[in-house]
Amino acid sequence: MTRAAVIGAGTMGNGIAHVFAQHGWEVALVDSAPAALEKASATIRSNLERQVKKGVIPADAPAQVLARVKPGTSLEGAAQADLVVEAASENPAVKFSLFEQLDRIARPEAILATNTSSISITEIAAHTGRPDRVIGMHFMNPVPVMQLVEVIRGHATSDATIGAVMETARALGKVPVEVHDYPGFVSNRVLMPMINEAIFCVMEGVATPEAIDTVMKLGMAHPLGPLALADFIGLDVCLAILEVLQRGLGDDKYRACPLLRRMVAAGHLGKKSGRGFYNYLSG
Repeated sequence: MTRAAVIGAGTMGNGIAHVFAQHGWEVALVDSAPAALEKASATIRSNLERQVKKGVIPADAPAQVLARVKPGTSLEGAAQADLVVEAASENPAVKFSLFEQLDRIARPEAILATNTSSISITEIAAHTGRPDRVIGMHFMNPVPVMQLVEVIRGHATSDATIGAVMETARALGKVPVEVHDYPGFVSNRVLMPMINEAIFCVMEGVATPEAIDTVMKLGMAHPLGPLALADFIGLDVCLAILEVLQRGLGDDKYRACPLLRRMVAAGHLGKKSGRGFYNYLSG
C-alpha cells in the first residue's frame, strides 16, 4: 500500500497526512472547507520545519513531504487510495454518511479506517458493503510525535485487515495496539473517568486545578495533569466521549460532571476557545 486518503484536515487529519507523507505515501487530504486545507498545509509545513530544527529530518525533506500531499475538497480524492483514514468531527451521523459515500467511491479492495476516539467501529462498518475492511485507526495528538495507534477491530473486521493496518502503523514509526470494539476502546475508557473525577474535585472544592494537576504530575508521574490535558483535548470532546461511555456501557460511573457540562455550555472549551480550566488568552 502506497496511496492514502485522509478525510478531514483538522488537528488530527493534518497530523495523519503529515506522517503518511513523511514515510513516502502519496496522500489525498480532503476537506469540504478550502480554508481548512490552507491551514492544514501551513501547519504541516511548520511542523516539518520544527522537525528539521530538531534534526529529526534533513533540510530538504519538507519540500519533498509537502509535494506528496494533494489537498482537495471532493471525496473523489479517495478513489485511488489503498487506505482511507477518516478524521472528521466526532459525530456519528457525519461518520455514517461519510462511510456510505466512501464505500461507493473507494476501490473495492481499499481499507476504510476511522480515527474515531469513541464511536463504534461496528456501527460505522454497517454503513458500508465491506465491513470486513473497516477498522479503527486511532492516532494520538499530536500525531507526528505520539507513538501509539489504537487499532480497533469491529465485529466483522477480518484478520487480513487487522494485519495490514498493524503493519502499516509500524511502517509509519508507530506502535500499534490491537483492541476490540467497546465504548471508549482502551485509551478513553481509562482516561476519561480520570479526567471526570478531577473535574469533580474542582467542583467540590477539594483543590484548585493547579493543585490537582501537580499531584498527578509529581505524585503519579503523568507528563501533563488531567485538567490541562482536558483543556488540550477540548472539554466538548471530553463530554461527548463520556456520553458515549455512559450510553454504551449503561453505567452511571461514567456520568459527566455537572461542572464539565456547565463549562461546555458556556463555551469554555479549553485551549481552542482560549479558556477552560486555565486561561490561554493572556499568553
